Amino acid sequence: MLAIFQKEIGSFFNSLIAYIVMAVFLTAVGLIVWVFPDSNILDYGYAELGSFFQLAPYVLLFLIPAITMRSLADEIKTGTLELLLTKPLLNRDLILGKFFANWTLVLITLLPTLIYYYSIYKLGNPEGNIDSAAVFGSYIGLMLFSGVLVSIGLWSSSLNDNQVVAFILGVFIAFIWYIGFGAISDLAGTGLVAEIFSWAALDRQYLSLGKGLVDSRNVIYLLSLMAFFLFLTYIQVQKLRK
Repeated sequence: MLAIFQKEIGSFFNSLIAYIVMAVFLTAVGLIVWVFPDSNILDYGYAELGSFFQLAPYVLLFLIPAITMRSLADEIKTGTLELLLTKPLLNRDLILGKFFANWTLVLITLLPTLIYYYSIYKLGNPEGNIDSAAVFGSYIGLMLFSGVLVSIGLWSSSLNDNQVVAFILGVFIAFIWYIGFGAISDLAGTGLVAEIFSWAALDRQYLSLGKGLVDSRNVIYLLSLMAFFLFLTYIQVQKLRK
């Protein structure tokens, strides 16, 4: 797994992919948090990062599938996946190596946004007038949410050799899980169906972690969702091995 992880990380930073991803994400969220009139913190007048944590997932819904779309699709297209599968390499190691490499790139991209927290902390009146527990709970939610999107993108990339199809499928599934399930719950009103879709909705789970108290049920659900899509990827790679 470590060899695959190192290979993927190296390929990211030896090309423009990592730098483009970071530049796009930081530019987009920077404009949202500091510039756009409807969401910028300076005009809002309160020492909080609510606009960042509410809108960052929408940027990641498109950005992460763009990162993961080549992970397995490109390997299938060029035939290198067949070469990898002929080596004494476990499917688990291949999948986890690629998963953690992609997830690490996303987490590195999120790291500079801690400057936003520091800036708001210093600008608060009085200084430090910010709900730090809610901020760090939201960061935990954002990291786990990113992991879920990476696992979805990896599975989408394993289904065919077309990167564009992998990107579209990854965005679609992520969008349905993040927005669609909550909308279905609202349409269903009350009852068991509404409760199931409300509980399964990614946005509800993610936003719950931003309330200042990290609930283990939310964490377990997001980790379980990662494991589910990684298992689907494992099944697909197993089919390709045969």
